[in-house]
Amino acid sequence: MNGATLALAVAIAAATPAPAHAQNYPVRPVRIIVGYPPGGGVDVAARIVAQGLSEVWGTQNAIVDNRPGAAGGIGTELTAAATPDGYTLMLCNVASHAITPARAKKLPYDHVRDFAFVSMVGTTPNVIVTHPSMAMKNLKDVIAYAKKNPGKLNYGSSGVGASPNLSVELLKLEAGIDIVHVPYKGAAIAMADVISGHLELMTGNLPGPLPQIKAGKVRGLAVTSAQRNARVPDVPTISEQGVPGFDVSSWYGICTQAAAPKPVFDKLRADLLKALNSPETKKRLYDQAIDVKTSTPEEFVEHVKAETARWTKVVREANIPAQ
Repeated sequence: MNGATLALAVAIAAATPAPAHAQNYPVRPVRIIVGYPPGGGVDVAARIVAQGLSEVWGTQNAIVDNRPGAAGGIGTELTAAATPDGYTLMLCNVASHAITPARAKKLPYDHVRDFAFVSMVGTTPNVIVTHPSMAMKNLKDVIAYAKKNPGKLNYGSSGVGASPNLSVELLKLEAGIDIVHVPYKGAAIAMADVISGHLELMTGNLPGPLPQIKAGKVRGLAVTSAQRNARVPDVPTISEQGVPGFDVSSWYGICTQAAAPKPVFDKLRADLLKALNSPETKKRLYDQAIDVKTSTPEEFVEHVKAETARWTKVVREANIPAQ
């Protein structure tokens, strides 16, 4: 190749736009891994995000892939190990990217370095519920009974180390009570035991129990956020019921592998923000008690680090066993 031809080739290469695989992304279905069974709050959020992305893409779909186990840890590991091409995403959340790292003796991945944090999706409180026939009408009743009868009350959650579990463990520390955790393989299974009267209490991300609260199948005793939630305005906060300053919210976001090509990452981020800012997706999330909260990748990373530090402290103080 002579000098003139080489110069022309260099000029053409410099003017070439982003690779076609980024411009056309996605050219096949994209999976969103959820580290929990269907029916819980994380799964609900993921399905709404998947629907929103599918509507933005038109010719391709985002498909939820439930990989339950280890409080989201199995799904997180699968995501970290997936081919970094933008076709395996994860609905990352407070359990997978803050609580599990806080509890783990050792993880097969680094929950910050091995991931690219596209954007936060939204936040929602956890809620404590009981069967309507139970004598406990509010959280004050629960606290009073637990103080007189330590170890006699049971509560269920989607598993050890999930956000609902840690919310109650923090409540136990701050209220000075002893109630026993019964871990389930998913929030929906725990909810079934509350509805049948086999379990006194259950806590979960609000999107999961919300339909059962609305239907009167369970009674909402308390939300974990600092303010009441507009979807269940009659359910008081924990802070209102004798534990001032209590404030815990679950959060969701979309992440992928750290090595994902930047052009693909940028296209995915633009499409995700477009989906989350659409009136239809916002309404679907709102109806499921999820408040949209987007972020820059940098803000998301700092949030993950701060949440990891917070829950590491709670895990130590509550003597939650390492895994």
